[in-house]
Amino acid sequence: MSETTVNKESLVNQTANGRIMLACRDLTRIYREGPQDVTVLDGLSLEVRAGERVAVVGSSGSGKTTLLNLLGGLDRPTRGEVSIAGESLLDLGEAALGKFRNRRIGFVYQFHHLLAEFSALENAALPLIIRGQRKRAAESRARELLAKVGIEHRADHKPGELSGGERQRVAIARALVTDPSLVLMDEPTGNLDQSTAASILALMDELARTTDCAFVVVTHDPSLAAHQDRVMKLDGGRLTEQR
Repeated sequence: MSETTVNKESLVNQTANGRIMLACRDLTRIYREGPQDVTVLDGLSLEVRAGERVAVVGSSGSGKTTLLNLLGGLDRPTRGEVSIAGESLLDLGEAALGKFRNRRIGFVYQFHHLLAEFSALENAALPLIIRGQRKRAAESRARELLAKVGIEHRADHKPGELSGGERQRVAIARALVTDPSLVLMDEPTGNLDQSTAASILALMDELARTTDCAFVVVTHDPSLAAHQDRVMKLDGGRLTEQR
């Protein structure tokens, strides 16, 4: 058995048995720009346990978005491996990876990416409908999540009728509707005023206490980073713990 096989099996077993929801080892991403190779991530490692919230900070261009794309299976690493809830993304083809993302990963972006022609309820239910669940059951589950994030009373409103904070709450409900193992957040308070951002922080605190999934939050906002359990700095393609 090769060293690569041993490391891979160890990674998956540790994730499955140790309540580590996210694990990556030797994560490397190299892009080709003209005649040169540009290394964005260089042998990065990270573990996040169930219910844990980890902030990733770093300067613009340090590779934070690249890291989120790799963790979410939106991009493939040049080397290394990502494992979520005991399953290696390396083993999944594109079709299987799409189904895995729908089942195991929730995304919250700086720009909410809600569909303008759909109501808040329909937007929140969409991941379940894509999975093939009946509309009535999907919307029933989505309504539960909208209530959890405090916006059930706006369920029938379209995104254009909602405030920035309300749209972000819908996006969070959409990310959680599938009961994911991992939620990835990219600057979730970046376009919100201070009061609305504070309410989103309080909501994230509540979700961390009441759900079992792991959270990875990329941010430039020090107050958002301070609300997480750990803060990791991405610099030179690697992560170092700040606290």
